[in-house]
Amino acid sequence: MAETYDLIVLGSGPGGYVAAIRASQLGLKVAIVEREKLGGICLNWGCIPTKALLRTSEIYHYMTHAGAYGLSAEKPGFDLARIVDRSRKVAGQLNAGVKGLMKKNKVAVVEGEGALKGKGALTVTKDGKATELQARHIVVATGARARDLPFAKADGERIWTYRHAMVPKVMPTKLLVIGSGAIGVEFASFYSDMGAEVTIVEMLDRILPVEDEEVSAFVHKALTKQGMKIHVSSGVEKLTPGPGGVGASIKGQGDQDFSHAIVAIGIVPNTEGIGLEALGVKTERGHIVTDGFGRTNVEGIYAIGDVTGPPWLAHKASHEGIVCVEAIAGKNPHPFETWNIPGCTYSRPQVASVGLTEARAKAEGREVKVGKFPFIGNGKAIALGEAEGFVKTVFDAGTGELLGAHMVGAEVTELIQGYAVARQLETTEADLMHTVFPHPTLSEMMHESVLDAYGRAIHY
Repeated sequence: MAETYDLIVLGSGPGGYVAAIRASQLGLKVAIVEREKLGGICLNWGCIPTKALLRTSEIYHYMTHAGAYGLSAEKPGFDLARIVDRSRKVAGQLNAGVKGLMKKNKVAVVEGEGALKGKGALTVTKDGKATELQARHIVVATGARARDLPFAKADGERIWTYRHAMVPKVMPTKLLVIGSGAIGVEFASFYSDMGAEVTIVEMLDRILPVEDEEVSAFVHKALTKQGMKIHVSSGVEKLTPGPGGVGASIKGQGDQDFSHAIVAIGIVPNTEGIGLEALGVKTERGHIVTDGFGRTNVEGIYAIGDVTGPPWLAHKASHEGIVCVEAIAGKNPHPFETWNIPGCTYSRPQVASVGLTEARAKAEGREVKVGKFPFIGNGKAIALGEAEGFVKTVFDAGTGELLGAHMVGAEVTELIQGYAVARQLETTEADLMHTVFPHPTLSEMMHESVLDAYGRAIHY
């Protein structure tokens, strides 16, 4: 006889496990189904372990530039196996934490491959054994996977996806990174700081193409200064792995040889083989179509996270999950919207943004006021030895509404939430101008950028 629940969540990534916890808090009997490890790709093979790697490369960068701080470090080196081991241990620690949260919140964990078998019915298969589950509400949170090049699938040896790039057996000497979104640029930054010769190839006319154009240009210049080669409006037309490396035919650059290649050209939603077609669940380009509460066109079936489309971010999935289950529980939440979701890239330099770019605001017919403040004008940035970067703010000229904020430089991934809170609270330029920012902090640049939009910057 099938085990019955109020709610079943298929997938335990940052959308799935957060949705399960919130549903349990609201008094629902909840089960979560996972075929691999609790925490999903983000925790085990994405957001968290990559930040552990990037922290290592950051420290290594400081070690190799110790003289700039009046220090000496003779012949700094590294042990690749220990670097990878630390990253995996960080992921393992958090995976154990999610297990603890499931137990604490009385969420039943069912291991195996889950598939919808009808309205309110789900079958979980593991080691050839099937378990039948039933629930009035089923939330699909199956996430996404890396997209392969159609002419050269990743082999884990010479051609890597992000997953292979996180557990390298050897350090690349000459690395090709195909794609310059957040994932591509982060891995380019890590491997470059660890000593690899890095080339980035981007099909569009600039790297980090979703970011403000000034930010993209700044990062391009910074990475080039670090020694990377960057080819935009280009592409890889052929990739040929061999025992000693991988050959690449790059549009406009000819044939070149690399030790390894990382493919970071986007993701594919995990919608195949889970029973969506039989139930008639609507999809567009593979992504499940939902409303602002995670509801699909089929009653009782919901979807959240990467499987529903962009932005493909963990924090988007988590919030989407909370809105979805609160609606199921009758709590009348505000419908989920994507207008105020911060984006972060943890490269060197870091990039962070929220809201509209200047170009997008103008394209929407807005008259804007734009403020900008450089790191070189901030005392804390200079003291840190991190004086490269800027903060940019975009306001509606008529209302003072904060339309967007864009940052590049040290620790901006921590700073951006200040602007996200400001936008959520519908803060105007006057509110931000009258806010007192502590000194000396990097956050003072946020204040100065606002002031600059209205011709009132003090320190630059």
